Amino acid sequence: MSRPELRISSQRLSWNIAAVRDRVAPSELMMVLKDDAYGHGLRWAVETAVAAGVGWFGSYDVRSGVETRRILGAHGRVFAWVTSTHDEIDDALRAGVDLGVGSIEYLARIIARARELGAPARIHLKIDTGLHRNGLRPEEWTGAVATVRAAEAEGVLDLVGIWSHLAEASDAEDDDAHRAFLDAVRLAAETGPTPEALHLTASAASWWRPELRGSVSRIGAFCYGIRSADGPELEGVAPVASLVASVTAVRDDEAVIALGSFDGIPSTLAGATVGTPGGARALLRIDETTSVVAAWPGAAEGDEVWIFGGGEHGESSATTLAERIDTVGEEILTRLTGRVRRVVVD
Repeated sequence: MSRPELRISSQRLSWNIAAVRDRVAPSELMMVLKDDAYGHGLRWAVETAVAAGVGWFGSYDVRSGVETRRILGAHGRVFAWVTSTHDEIDDALRAGVDLGVGSIEYLARIIARARELGAPARIHLKIDTGLHRNGLRPEEWTGAVATVRAAEAEGVLDLVGIWSHLAEASDAEDDDAHRAFLDAVRLAAETGPTPEALHLTASAASWWRPELRGSVSRIGAFCYGIRSADGPELEGVAPVASLVASVTAVRDDEAVIALGSFDGIPSTLAGATVGTPGGARALLRIDETTSVVAAWPGAAEGDEVWIFGGGEHGESSATTLAERIDTVGEEILTRLTGRVRRVVVD
């Protein structure tokens, strides 16, 4: 093994998806795929999820949404919510990707592109419930819905969803956001059909606040076994990936491994514990293309070292590793470069 490997388990991802779906039912899982499926690989994640019965996918950006549609073919629904360029809108309409809409300006551009292409747009209208991360203000909502209904009558638009983000700062604030969300749904229903996809909650709130779930729950990190930083373990969910590098040289009491900061491992992780054939050892230093680990008896070139996911030795997951530097597991996984091979192990 000349390159470091992120070893991923299709079986474990399938088990996680089943656990998440059971937890959020009857709300339907929208599996989020942002950042190349949290660094695990988009195609692998989509194909595994389809086999596990997932029908909704959240891609974040249009480019990934279009690629997801290519993988899916006619199967399933794809939702991309970042505000996009004219060309990206066109790509989304041609591919049948649903678009998240959080501003009057973006809504107008989508309607214009749908008219120009003769391809009706499916949109999810976003109400700002207090996070202020994009979204229509409550005072804009009635006017925006009227614009949407007029475009629906024209045949260039279909309102298929209403959505928002929670701040997750406190239960009380999330309760207020939920009330604002339901008010927006009620106002939309007064002017036409209630959209099928109502989604307010992402991973944490979907898991622990069932009363806030809508007909769809957007869940990304938990599907891949990435729990919240310093949060409790998730029943039925476990990490799907382990990061492994081989020993390239042994000198005195040090073993050099083929994984460095250029591969995406933060140099601030020096001092972490990693798994080796000789048990847990300290990660002494992270250089540009290699790292140095405290050697063990009999250490030899070609031995494998687990940066995380090595069972009882070293850090058990990207999340526990990330917590050493006060961040989240997805930051570790999404930083890994293309030189780190993704290898499916089962």
